[in-house]
Amino acid sequence: MRAAVVTEFGGPEAVEIVETAVPEPGAGQIRIKVAAAALNPADAGARAGVFGGAGKRLGLGWDVAGTVDAAGVAVGWTVGEQVVALAYGVAKSLGTHADYVVVDADAVAVAPASVDAVHAATVPLNALAAAQALDLLALETGQSLLVTGAAGAVGAYAVQLAVRRGLAVTALAREGDEEFVRSLGAGRFVSGEVAPGSVDAVLDAAILGEKALEWVRDGGVFVGVIPHAQPASVRGVRTDAVEVAADGARLAELVALVDEGVLTTRVAETFPLEAAAKAHARLGEGGVRGRLVLVP
Repeated sequence: MRAAVVTEFGGPEAVEIVETAVPEPGAGQIRIKVAAAALNPADAGARAGVFGGAGKRLGLGWDVAGTVDAAGVAVGWTVGEQVVALAYGVAKSLGTHADYVVVDADAVAVAPASVDAVHAATVPLNALAAAQALDLLALETGQSLLVTGAAGAVGAYAVQLAVRRGLAVTALAREGDEEFVRSLGAGRFVSGEVAPGSVDAVLDAAILGEKALEWVRDGGVFVGVIPHAQPASVRGVRTDAVEVAADGARLAELVALVDEGVLTTRVAETFPLEAAAKAHARLGEGGVRGRLVLVP
């Protein structure tokens, strides 16, 4: 089978398509025939060596939508089921940017019925990140939340999930994105400076760091999206960062919200698997609204 991997760190040109053996599922695992797999900034980070792993073959890809192709012992999934999953890990030898991928059975959920596989592939990593970041914030109904990067993949899901939790959401994004983020339910929109100490919490999907921390009131809370990279606490503000965990049960809840129309999936562009390097180059150009998705 084909797989997108990195053997030497670098730019988009470092992405290779190699022929490798089809992986076999072990106990508690399933193999998925990949129909679509989203490209995320985490993949660009792995390619550039941000997460380490020098001298190893690193498989790319976290998100997957496809069909159960084989199952190990006692997994509870049946060959032929349409599923989505998060293949967690930055140092795996094979990722979801491949013809087949093996994942733990408890990382899997039935695919949404309301969207195709390409759109379904945008859900696992980004929606789980948004939901788990909101869990870390632990806000109560009516409290104010500022979401930076609200038009991005994680930010947009965060806005919709936060509104559903009854939070008063302010969306920070570019001026041209105002109509979109308001359509997600954001009650307020800002594109520039925010008054210091004006919100109960910030979910920093745009990775603004200390600048965004200034906008949180004394004793509020700040959650970032890069593990262990949150700014130091000041003024009694609790700071944390989400480290996404594979969670099939939670993913199933998010899939249900897609089917209910609560969560909006967005695809910017698709690329064939063999053009993975071109997809990485496009991601690096910036300005992508929605996810780039690889299709084997």
